Amino acid sequence: MKLFLNIDKELKETRVTIEGPELDENIQELIDFIYGREQQFLIGKKGEMQYILKPDDVHYFHTENDHIIAVTETDSFILKEKLYELEGMLPSKKFIRVSKSVIANLNQLSRFEASFNGTLCVYFKSGKKEYVSRTYVPAIKEALKLNRRKVD
Repeated sequence: MKLFLNIDKELKETRVTIEGPELDENIQELIDFIYGREQQFLIGKKGEMQYILKPDDVHYFHTENDHIIAVTETDSFILKEKLYELEGMLPSKKFIRVSKSVIANLNQLSRFEASFNGTLCVYFKSGKKEYVSRTYVPAIKEALKLNRRKVD
């Protein structure tokens, strides 16, 4: 990988260009890092008050009664964003879709259980739990590297 840096006082804004033969994991990681730096907080509402939330403090986002709820260790907040918008804003190395209605923060997971019907139950550090739909099990296994070592 080659890196070029051009500092030009004539430029009005910062511009980042990434060039490569294909969109691979390293490039996606760079994109997520750049966007992750920009998305430093979310606004959550509880009652009449609005709170500044750091994405890293959110354990998971889920839909409830046509609202998106951000769940932290101790509280829950209503967000304006749609779930698919959050999925695009949040770094894909830290946040992963586990069902049609839930995006989980991988850094806030504490354990998981496999069930006999092919789903997973993930537990967060807060003690709360969510179920991973069968559709999303391969993606979360890959993210957690559950198949690192095959036993013969």
